[in-house]
Amino acid sequence: MKHDHCLKETTVDDCKTAGTSLPSDLPQIWRIRFDLIEQAGGPSLPRKNKLTRGERTRTLFNVWGLLFGPLYYLVKGMWRKALLFWLPSLLLVLIEVAIPDIDLGPLDRGVGLATAVLCALRANIDYYKKMVLHDNGWW
Repeated sequence: MKHDHCLKETTVDDCKTAGTSLPSDLPQIWRIRFDLIEQAGGPSLPRKNKLTRGERTRTLFNVWGLLFGPLYYLVKGMWRKALLFWLPSLLLVLIEVAIPDIDLGPLDRGVGLATAVLCALRANIDYYKKMVLHDNGWW
């Protein structure tokens, strides 16, 4: 693994992202992910193909984001993005309340699944933007 230096229990100064104003209590796993995102060229990941398959997976997918969706975003302090992820589901609930005879079950499940997958695919990048770039905007 290329990033063993970030796993050591010594100082965090060995990691590339240590030069930024990251909190000192940020777990090493996030420092590794942030380092991989930087190697891939930043949040838009223009050089992601230079990473190994495992590194791309670690960078592009977050299991907790998949399992908890917008709740994960709330826990990580990204409440604006959590609201955006909840918005489609909220709209479907409002439609179901307004029109009681309508059955949006399959659409509702599809939106829920799409939200979970989107959270899984965006969580690491969005957290990087929040912690490293200090961008905790709406999208």
